[in-house]
Amino acid sequence: MKELENNSMDDEIVSIESQTEEKTEAAAEDAEISFEDLGLDEQTLAAIEKKGFKVPSPIQALAIPRLLSGESNMIARARTGTGKTAAFGLPIIQKLRNENGTVKALILEPTRELAMQTCTEMQSFTEGKSPRTCVLYGGASYSTQIKDLRRGTEIVVGTPGRIQDHLERGTLDISKIDYFILDEGDEMLDMGFVDDIEHIFEQANPDARILLFSATMPDEILKIAQKFMGDYEIVEEEGVIDEPLLIDQKFWILRESEKPDALVRLIDISDDFYGVVFTQTKSDADYVSRILDEKGYEAAALHGDIAQSQREKILARFRSRKTKILVATDVAARGIDISGLTHVVNYSLPFDGATYVHRIGRTGRAGSAGVAV
Repeated sequence: MKELENNSMDDEIVSIESQTEEKTEAAAEDAEISFEDLGLDEQTLAAIEKKGFKVPSPIQALAIPRLLSGESNMIARARTGTGKTAAFGLPIIQKLRNENGTVKALILEPTRELAMQTCTEMQSFTEGKSPRTCVLYGGASYSTQIKDLRRGTEIVVGTPGRIQDHLERGTLDISKIDYFILDEGDEMLDMGFVDDIEHIFEQANPDARILLFSATMPDEILKIAQKFMGDYEIVEEEGVIDEPLLIDQKFWILRESEKPDALVRLIDISDDFYGVVFTQTKSDADYVSRILDEKGYEAAALHGDIAQSQREKILARFRSRKTKILVATDVAARGIDISGLTHVVNYSLPFDGATYVHRIGRTGRAGSAGVAV
């Protein structure tokens, strides 16, 4: 809020306590609101029931009614793991159900892993043949992606670099989109995608509704909003703080030489350890993974030198829990969103607080508790 005041922003800041809609207030205060109350139709509700969703999360209760009924652009402050894909995905799927194969929604994600996850999630919300969703990211075959686009799709999820490539090739047309969604906006800025995003904006339908989801609200996010969004509304969960909740944070003071044995001990004393071990360098990731492997633990390293095909196999094994321990660098782990992680271990501490918060936020999600060491 201070950032907004310092920027003399007069835009409406919407919190759960300040809601004028009685039902949305109820969702925030006692979680008694249901998905039916948000304006979703029977087909969408059937998809929600199949997914096993019971009650909307606070960001869903805030965003869904606005996307179904309003026309304004929106910035939503929401941490990863709070159900934000459903917050924008459910109303967009409901709105685009009867479209005819023209691209009507573009969702930008910072990493290929997040793009694939979001595409899969959007497809899981779809009851029936449409809207269709395809995913475009680097390291994958252009010909397969072009075939998907030519077959007709209403929703495209992709990374900025590959989206820009398709626009330059003329294989993607976003001049008729109704929705432009930037997901994980702060992470996208951290990864240096500002120029790509600006180029993509220039080729998009200027009348498209723009939705920006971000865990934090740095000045750069507001500059993008001022440049491209015109009038917009900001919504955020009441009580959002910069540190993830439900995480038991511990610290162990060790010599460098003691770290491998300490990590093994931590794994052994934990019930069903399933987590990410963060290192600063690629060589450290390989070293720690090798030590764990030699001691009989199901572990794998993930860093920038690993080929995309191998990377996808490693993540698939980790998601299915065939591998229980992922030893990763920050760059390689960007965008990995895997539920049920019990632990995050900072084998090496990061250089700044934001990276630490981002790391440990991979556990303790969606109401589950986690441990960070």
